[in-house]
Amino acid sequence: MAEAMKHGTLFAATTELEVQVAERIVRMVPGVDMLRFANSGTEATMHALRLARAHTNREKFIKFEGQYHGMYDYALFSTASTNLGAAGSRRNPIPQQMSSGIPRGIRDYVITLPFNDFEMVEKTVNEHWWELAAIMVEPVLGNVAGIEPEPGFLEHLRKLCDKHGIVLIMDEVKTGFRVAKGGAQEVYGVLPDIATYAKGLGNGFPVAAFGGKREVMSTLVPGQVSHGGTYTANTVGMAAADAVLELLETQPILETIARRGQRLKSGLDEILSDAGVPHIMTGLPAMQGFIVADKPIKELRDLKYHDADFYDTLIMNLMGLGVWVEADAREPWFLCYDHSEAIIDETLNKFEDALKQTMSDKGGPKSQTQVEGE
Repeated sequence: MAEAMKHGTLFAATTELEVQVAERIVRMVPGVDMLRFANSGTEATMHALRLARAHTNREKFIKFEGQYHGMYDYALFSTASTNLGAAGSRRNPIPQQMSSGIPRGIRDYVITLPFNDFEMVEKTVNEHWWELAAIMVEPVLGNVAGIEPEPGFLEHLRKLCDKHGIVLIMDEVKTGFRVAKGGAQEVYGVLPDIATYAKGLGNGFPVAAFGGKREVMSTLVPGQVSHGGTYTANTVGMAAADAVLELLETQPILETIARRGQRLKSGLDEILSDAGVPHIMTGLPAMQGFIVADKPIKELRDLKYHDADFYDTLIMNLMGLGVWVEADAREPWFLCYDHSEAIIDETLNKFEDALKQTMSDKGGPKSQTQVEGE
């Protein structure tokens, strides 16, 4: 990046670095034929939604409760912070606006549904397909403990979109270049029409992209469908992405993270089981979590079974021993390449100590009746 900056940071024309990064992404991701760059995940999903609307000549879209797709009006509904008490019936969810300042009519364009519910999404698509431009989905819930799709769920979405001419947008801002070289598309074997990327693409630098099938991406024509931004494809972001993707292509970085992550996940599971703590392990090795509950956790609403008080105390005790984890079970444990085998060992040892302290303080988790009653 330092070398690239010597030649300038911003150009009006396409640069060699931009082409190089695009070629790397197309080479690594199975479902991307063409792509465009952006500066953040918010921009990537926002432009992907506009493209889907232009491609289908429809306006509404489906998103799933607990999923976060960016800090803009159309997507800022029913995220992980949703008040479940005001979310309405599971059979008829109420889109929860997550900020003041969003025009009232925007809610009319979004349909929120529970994640992993085959019947609900099929019923909704059958009733509204003619006005649905897109189904936008995080393949793994990046703000709800890394909950994975049920077997066949992504395939179900793909089938419904194919049948009704709906654009399937897979938000890989968190899974892209983290869970596998080809992202969740590679892990689950389901290719979207458009996928979005950020975070892992730049390893801390602001860069993002959205891309997908040639047929859909070709709808984005200058003067017909708008996309742009002053800093899009800036030299610093492109140099960062180029460096990151080169490392991921040539070294077993993600494979190593996955192996260490699985060791951490198995170790946490064993420690909790040995202590008799009811729990559900969630997520992929690179972005995992656990919920203190003894019922299946498949979607946001299932967090009502989670003993948040026990979990919070456990994590605070763990922090006291020098291991920093987000004190909210909705946030997955994200691993990076610097999390060595020694760090995994230390984390597991201190987790066991923190759990013993928590059991002593709390006497164990609450019963499910107590949790649900609260």
